[in-house]
Amino acid sequence: MGFPLSFQWLVLYLLLPQLSLANLCWGSRKLAALYQPPPMVAKYQNGLLLDGDLRTQQQSPSSVPSAAKWWSTVQIYMQKAGKSQTRVVLASQLDDESCSMGKLLKRDQITELAQKLSSRLGAGKLALVLTAQDVAVEGFCVSGCGTHGSVGQQAYIWVGNSASQCPGQCAWPLHQPIYGPQSAPLGAPNGDVGVDGMVINVASLLAGTVTNPFGDGYTVGAAGAPTDVASACTGSFGKVSLPGYAGELLVDSGTGASYNAEGLNGRKYLLPALFDPTTSQCSPVAWETPLELTRVFLLYICTMYIKMS
Repeated sequence: MGFPLSFQWLVLYLLLPQLSLANLCWGSRKLAALYQPPPMVAKYQNGLLLDGDLRTQQQSPSSVPSAAKWWSTVQIYMQKAGKSQTRVVLASQLDDESCSMGKLLKRDQITELAQKLSSRLGAGKLALVLTAQDVAVEGFCVSGCGTHGSVGQQAYIWVGNSASQCPGQCAWPLHQPIYGPQSAPLGAPNGDVGVDGMVINVASLLAGTVTNPFGDGYTVGAAGAPTDVASACTGSFGKVSLPGYAGELLVDSGTGASYNAEGLNGRKYLLPALFDPTTSQCSPVAWETPLELTRVFLLYICTMYIKMS
C-alpha cells in the first residue's frame, strides 16, 4: 500500500454494495487523551451497513497476523447485524499533482470533490480522498486526522498526510507525541512516517465507515457521545497498551520498524485496535510471542507454589 510521494491529493474508489439514505455522518480519528475507557458496549441501531462479499488473499502459514485477520473483527459486526461480509475492491485511482483546487481546502471542498468523482462511477462506491503533506485542509490536526461522511447515497473518507503539519498527533506512535508521555517514536513499517500514519487513519476510518456509514449503524459508548468501532480504541495497537504506550508489537529485525500485521507480498503495517462486540473490549491483532509464553509459564509456577504452600 505505497503512495507516490509526488501526489498532491489522491482519490481512490473502493467497490462496495449499493448504498442508500441521505444524511451526513462525520467521524474522525485523532490522538485524544490516551486513557483506559470505562466498559462500553457496541450498539446496533438497525441502520444500513456497507456489506457484501469479502475477497481475502491467503498467504503462506505464518505466526504473524494478516491484515485480513484484523479485518475479521469488522466481519463480526456484519454477521451480528445479519449482513453479508464486506468485499473491498480497488476500482480506480486518480491523481491531481497540479492541485487544481489549490493547496488550501475547505472541508466542504473535500465533500464536493468526493461527490463529484463518485457521480462518475454511479452509486455504490466509496471515495477515499487522500491529501498530500503540503495541502492544508480546514480542521486538519485541530479537529482530527481525517473523517468519513456521506452525501446522498455516496459514502466517502478523507485522510491527510501529517508529515509536515502534525505528525505527533496524526502519525503517533511513529512520531514523538505532541503531549503526554514522551517515549521514543516507533520505526515506521514502510519507512515513511507520514504515509504509514495515513495507513493507521485509513484503516480506522474504513472500519468505522463500513460499520456506520450513515450514523445509524454500530456505535460504541454513551448515546450522547457515540464513537466508531476504531475511534473507541484510539492509541491501542497491541496487547497491554497503556496511555502513551502502543502495546506489544513485532519488530522487523532488519529495519527496526514496528508493526502488527502483514499484507500481500509480506508488506508490513501498523493497524489500530478495533472494539470487539463479542468481548466488549478493544482487540488488537494478536499473536503468540515468547513473552506471552513466559507469562503463562510464570503464572502456572506461581499457582502451583500457592497450592503447595
